[in-house]
Amino acid sequence: MKFTVEQKIHYTLRIACAMCFIGHGSFGIIGKEIWTNYFAVFGIRHDTAFQLMPYVGAIDILCGIIILFYPIRAVIFWLVIWGMVTALLRPLSGEPYPEFIERAGNFGAPLALLILSGGINFKNIFSPISPFVFPKEKAWSNLRLCLQFAAFLLLSGHGWLNLIDKSSLLGEYRLLGFDHPAQTALVAGLFEILAAISILIRPLRSAVLFFFIWKMAGELLYPHDELFEFIERGGSYGILLALWFTLEINPVLKRKDERFFATNFLMNSKRR
Repeated sequence: MKFTVEQKIHYTLRIACAMCFIGHGSFGIIGKEIWTNYFAVFGIRHDTAFQLMPYVGAIDILCGIIILFYPIRAVIFWLVIWGMVTALLRPLSGEPYPEFIERAGNFGAPLALLILSGGINFKNIFSPISPFVFPKEKAWSNLRLCLQFAAFLLLSGHGWLNLIDKSSLLGEYRLLGFDHPAQTALVAGLFEILAAISILIRPLRSAVLFFFIWKMAGELLYPHDELFEFIERGGSYGILLALWFTLEINPVLKRKDERFFATNFLMNSKRR
């Protein structure tokens, strides 16, 4: 079975959104200590936060499963909001601001999926999205812009964290055998910021593929709970891979060209 470009992007973003929900929900089931800081933003105490985490996690996992098997627009729209809220809780709880923008994939991927699927309104909010809906030229342009901007944010945010010597990143570089992790972080940070700028200005397809591999490899280096961290960052991989697909060809223009040549061929055949 051959997939169209739109279908490749659809399934890429759909799986990415499910990964965000399932990975995030898994930490709720496990109980992640740092989450107590985020609950504290709402005035919820430490012990109560741990009691609520499994419920939050279970809802997230359920939403992820729904997106995989019956992707309702309302659930995808909720991920846009929930992904942004959970990312904002990091700077609101005292963490550096780039912790928020580095997670742009968490809310950028579901937003891009909605744009690809024709958006959302009160009439279709509970209807499922379809991989067989083809966007118009304006929607395709908006999709491309959304993917570019989200990729810019997530790469520049991670680069920024490198430049401010985030402790967990320095720990990763030590585990990899780098004798001077701070210098490694500086080089990696500058590279990621330049990569982000290049994607925003003029993304090259080969470069985007490299950044996709770079991002996936980097997320595998977490010293604790590697699998769940990797799954939770599915939005980041999905954004970059979907952008790579959009750079393959503009299917809207391709269909217009095909109809144009088909019409001319029929007209010329009739004249003969």
